[in-house]
Amino acid sequence: MIVGIMIIDIHCPYLHSLKEKRQVVSSIKEKLRHKFNISIIESDYQALWQKTQLAVSTVSHARPGAESVFNQVEDFISRDYPVQLIDIDKQYI
Repeated sequence: MIVGIMIIDIHCPYLHSLKEKRQVVSSIKEKLRHKFNISIIESDYQALWQKTQLAVSTVSHARPGAESVFNQVEDFISRDYPVQLIDIDKQYI
């Protein structure tokens, strides 16, 4: 069994307040939880309104399964939200 952890740094250049950021981040988290059955939290930059960091975790029988989920998560965020994925770090345990 493999546990995958992905940390995503995201830049949201069009946001102008923390309230807008909370709405976008909440939307991303809720949709990803339901679509991919993952655990996700906002893990850093809570006080910055144009930057956020999400931590995503998944459990799979093998590493390719976790990699597939992470690739789909990246594609979903890039495709459905006007944000820039700045940095992505993946770890498998």
